[in-house]
Amino acid sequence: MCGRFTLTVRPDDIKRRFRIDDADHARMEELPRYNIAPTQRVPIVIQQEKKRKLVPMRWGLIPHWAKDSSFGSRLINARSETVSQKPAFRRAFQRARCLVPADGFFEWKKSESGNKEPMRITMKHGTLFAFAGLWEKWMDATGNAVYSFTILTTHPNEKMRRLHHRMPVILKESDEWIWLDPTIHDPGVLHSLLSPCESEDIEMYPVSTVVNSPKNDGPECIRPLAL
Repeated sequence: MCGRFTLTVRPDDIKRRFRIDDADHARMEELPRYNIAPTQRVPIVIQQEKKRKLVPMRWGLIPHWAKDSSFGSRLINARSETVSQKPAFRRAFQRARCLVPADGFFEWKKSESGNKEPMRITMKHGTLFAFAGLWEKWMDATGNAVYSFTILTTHPNEKMRRLHHRMPVILKESDEWIWLDPTIHDPGVLHSLLSPCESEDIEMYPVSTVVNSPKNDGPECIRPLAL
C-alpha cells in the first residue's frame, strides 16, 4: 500500500535527476509537497518520441473504458504480481509506464495501545527516487482529457514488514529507463524490475499525526517526532 507520499524538492532538482527533455510547468509551482494524497495532481515522468517529459497527472488511475472519473479513487495502487492480467492495468503495463518522483512516503504503525502512528520512509541520505507507475488518458463526457496514474506495490522488505504487508515499488536508478522505455513489452523483463528495494537502503522515522489529514501540506508533516 502507498496512500501518501512527499516531493519536497525544487522542479530543477527533478529535471536534473531524471534528465528531463521537456517539462510541462503546470502545477510545478506548487512544489514542494509534504503530504500528497490520492486524487491530487503531481508531476510524473513519461517517455514519448524518445523524449523524457515531466507532466502533471492525477493520482488514481482512470481506465480508458471507465464510465466516470470516480473509478480512479479505487486505483491508487496496482499489485505488481497481477498487473499484467488485470483489465484496468494491462494496457498501461504494456504501453504507458511512468516514473513517479518522490523523496519519501508514509505508512502507519500500530502501537501497543492500538493507535496508528504515522511513519515517514525515505531512502538513505534523503535522495530523490522513483516509484514504478502506470498512466492512462481518459476522456470525460465533454471531450476533455484527464491524465491519471497509479503506483505499483510489491511484498515488503524486512524493514517495511514491521509496518505493512505491502510496499511501493521503488525502482533502482539503473532500471528506471528500462521501465520507462515504451518499446519494451516483454512481461518477464518488466516483472523482474518490480521487487522490493533492500532494507538497508531505506530509513524511517515517526512524524506527527498532523499528516493524517490531506488538508495539511506543510513542513510539519515530515518533521521528526521527538521521542
